Formats: sequence, C-alpha cells, structure tokens
Amino acid sequence: MVSLDAGKVINVTPRYARLRADPNGSTKSPIIGWQNIELISDRPLETMLNEFKQLKKEYPDRILIGSIMEEYNKAAWHELIERVEESGVDALEINFSCPHGMPERKMGAAVGQDCALLEEVSGWINEKATVPVWSKMTPNITDITQPSRIALKSGSEGIAAINTIMSVMGIDLKTLRPEPCVEGYSTPGGYSARAVHPIALAKVMQIARLIKEEFPEGRSLSAIGGVETGNDAAEFILLGADTVQVCTGVMMHGYGLVKKLCTELQDFMRMHDFTSIEDFRGASLPYFTTHTDLVQRQKEAIKQRKAIRMGLQSDKDWTGDGFVKETESMVSN
Repeated sequence: MVSLDAGKVINVTPRYARLRADPNGSTKSPIIGWQNIELISDRPLETMLNEFKQLKKEYPDRILIGSIMEEYNKAAWHELIERVEESGVDALEINFSCPHGMPERKMGAAVGQDCALLEEVSGWINEKATVPVWSKMTPNITDITQPSRIALKSGSEGIAAINTIMSVMGIDLKTLRPEPCVEGYSTPGGYSARAVHPIALAKVMQIARLIKEEFPEGRSLSAIGGVETGNDAAEFILLGADTVQVCTGVMMHGYGLVKKLCTELQDFMRMHDFTSIEDFRGASLPYFTTHTDLVQRQKEAIKQRKAIRMGLQSDKDWTGDGFVKETESMVSN
C-alpha cells in the first residue's frame, strides 16, 4: 500500500493475532482467522516506485497493479497517481476500505463509508488517472452496493472487495488483556483469512448483481477474502469475479500457495470440462433470489411432488409388472 509520505506511518509490534479452530487455541489446530492492526506501508515511496519499475523490467508481460491510499487532499492524490503511473503500473487499486489506522486524515474506510466523500475523492482520482482504476470497498458497511455504485458512476473501471472486517481478536484469559497486545493495550483491527470467506462471498455476490443490473456495458470485479484453495477462487469466479486476490493466505503459507491455487483451480475446471474462466464466470449468480421467492418455489415443488404421488389417473394406466410401484404411488402415508 503506497502513499506519498511514509514518514507519517508508524507501525507497532506485535501487530497480528491468530484465531485457531480449536477453542483452546492449540498450536496444532488450523488457523481460521487473522487480525492485523497494521497501517499502510512505512517504506519510502521512492523505494516502492523503484521496485515497481524493477518488477515491470523483469516481468514485462505481467500485470502490475499499484495499491494506493492518500489523505483528503486533491493535490496529494494527483501527485501520487502521477508518480505511481510513471513507474509503469498497468492499473491502480484505490484503498477506500482499510478499517483502522488514520481515519482522522480521511483515509481508507473513512472515505468508503461516506458516499458523499467517496464521490468527491473518486472524481479527483478518475480525472487524473490514465490507467484503469479499481476501487477497493469496505465490508464494514450495511450495504456494500451503495459505495460500489458511487465509485463506478464516478469513473472507476472496477471494484475490488472485500477488505478486512473490523474486529477484536480476543482476550487473553490469563492476563485479561486484549490481543494483539502492545504494552498491555490493543485496538480493533482488520480480520481476514478463512473465516471471512462466507462474508466475502455474500458481498461479492451483491456487487456482481449490481454490475450486471446497472452497468450492462460491463465493469471489472476483483474478489478478495479467505482464499486458501483453488475451490475458494472458483467460488468467487462462479459469482462473477473477473480476478481473485490473496494476501493473508500467502502470509501464512508462503508464495508456494499461488501455484497450489492455480493447480486446484485447473482441477476444478477439468472436472466440469471448462476450458476458460469465461466458461463458468457468473454461472452461480442467477441462483440467488429472495426468501419470499424461495418459499413460493418450495410450495410449487411440493405441489408437483404431491401430484406425482397421486399416481394413476385411470385403471387403464396400470402396466402390470410395475403394479407394486404404481400401488405405492397412490398410498397417502
């Protein structure tokens, strides 16, 4: 995450906490949740820009996306965008969603949770950017489609979602202090890893439906949240995502996870004879509806099953050898 003045960013240690599947916290138990109270990067902007340039030099055929966040200042946003674009990035991801850190500077979720502010800042960004822009949305809001709609109408080519979920990881029952504990104190932070995947699926589904219904010309959707297997990625694509991101999974399992994800996704595709992502992108989206509609569908299904169970309509319909099943079809209990 890049900003103009890394000198304003002061991180603490420890800054992470884990939640394990075992309620007693056994270290042998799988990690299902991860919390961070980390701010954006405290590495100097020039260092980050040089690394962007080096990456494009070494991998000229790969896509490089610069993730950026800045305070409420039009000139600062314009300068940051210009400098990051000059480094050779192919697109920008705008962080409107970090749930902790520096809300007093109107950064991260402080923008994404305020649609009026989001519209203004998105306007600044899109009037300056010459590469595609993804707006990264916060899940810490009642209806994620509202800021997503604003971002898209303000010129963003796509949406990335979700960022982390505001959380308190837990309390150490021996010391009675919250985790992660810094000099005896803590602060709410962002929750990620496997446990957030179902929440992320719901948010991505809502955004995908928004794009399909209100932006028929098409917009890009990048899905994030609890991806640790190829099947996790497949679920997001089935909901309409164009791309899938992973961060916490790599932090826990290393870069080798990426190849594992690709292999597992390919296995899923072979199982269904899919030859490209487009063969199944959004395939599951039409099967979401309202609870009222579910009730009506079930009523109709029960009605049809009862009609079938009524069996023969006339004695001329008896088949002879099938009389046992035909008799059973007309029994009421």
